[in-house]
Amino acid sequence: MDDIITLIRSAVMIIAAILIVLTAIGLIRYKDDKDKILYARIHMLGVTDMACIIALIALYQPFLAIIYLFLTPLASHAIANAYYYGEEKND
Repeated sequence: MDDIITLIRSAVMIIAAILIVLTAIGLIRYKDDKDKILYARIHMLGVTDMACIIALIALYQPFLAIIYLFLTPLASHAIANAYYYGEEKND
């Protein structure tokens, strides 16, 4: 029984790592020439955050996962807000 749980935890970690690498490639691949590209990047990182939270739960770190679940959207919102209001001043 212990081996099955270890295999499941390993599979979850491998899937989360693959999602994180694919997101990093996607972030690098997008060019800055598109309008409002920051919002697309924040969306991609938000999807990857769920993979990180699942990985933290698989590693038996629920407290860290809960903190990450609550603080990451706040930081993303702050970045998007600063970008939006900073854009108006530049135009």
